[in-house]
Amino acid sequence: MADSRRTAARFDLGQLNHHILGRRETLSVPGPQWFLVLDGTAYLETASGSTPLAAGDAAWVDARTAFAIGTDDGAKLAIGDLRVVVATQPVPSPLLVRGFAGRHAGVADLVRGCPLDGVCRATVFADGYGTLIGAAMTQSWQQDQGPVTEAGDPLVARVLEAVVADPATKWSVESLASLVHLSRSALSARFQKALGRSPVRMLREVRMGEARRLLSDPYLPVEAVASRCGYGSIAAFSRAFTADHGASPQSWRSDVLQDGRSTAKPIPLSTAQTAPTVSAAATP
Repeated sequence: MADSRRTAARFDLGQLNHHILGRRETLSVPGPQWFLVLDGTAYLETASGSTPLAAGDAAWVDARTAFAIGTDDGAKLAIGDLRVVVATQPVPSPLLVRGFAGRHAGVADLVRGCPLDGVCRATVFADGYGTLIGAAMTQSWQQDQGPVTEAGDPLVARVLEAVVADPATKWSVESLASLVHLSRSALSARFQKALGRSPVRMLREVRMGEARRLLSDPYLPVEAVASRCGYGSIAAFSRAFTADHGASPQSWRSDVLQDGRSTAKPIPLSTAQTAPTVSAAATP
């Protein structure tokens, strides 16, 4: 029987900034974003209300959550474009971890090492750093929920393993369900319970993670990237990628090559004003 932990969770972190918020200043940028309060106090506003954040607290929001982060008296923040690539457990949004800096002192020291007037890029924050931060966040959140009494769903694990092993396959919900002899509705229900996301969203996240990795190779044609990520045309791939990243694959790649990074370039904080409304595309 498949072990639900065989496929490890993965996160991408493409860029990390230090940002100072002045008195009564509010920052609203597109997600996904991860925040660590380095100094002062702040608050996170979402549709569910306002949550205070003290120094050392961390929060993460996904691309589907409209949010703003503000302060009354000023705050210093670390802000990074942390993305889920492979989820192996539910990842709520917003995800709040109190005392993150104390609970994960080594990770916090890495984050503090980012120069205040610069950006930590992939040369410093290698691919593994995104997973390091994401794992610390989810581990702490899981601990705060209390003991886990249920094992992971082995059928969900088997489907996840198949997609991670071969994102190029022309997967559909029907074909994924057939792997474990379930109906579409039964598979979707098990995914929601086990991972907090639908099979379509899981498939999209895995494919977009693979796309970011492949696009960082300047010698690989975009057509080949689209094919290796399971898209039958550049147009379909471009629509899906642009919906997730706010930039076409070609534009994203240009930013990567120019900046020497291997992950996506967020919208600059100085120009971003509002979090976008993300609608699901027809093709994962």
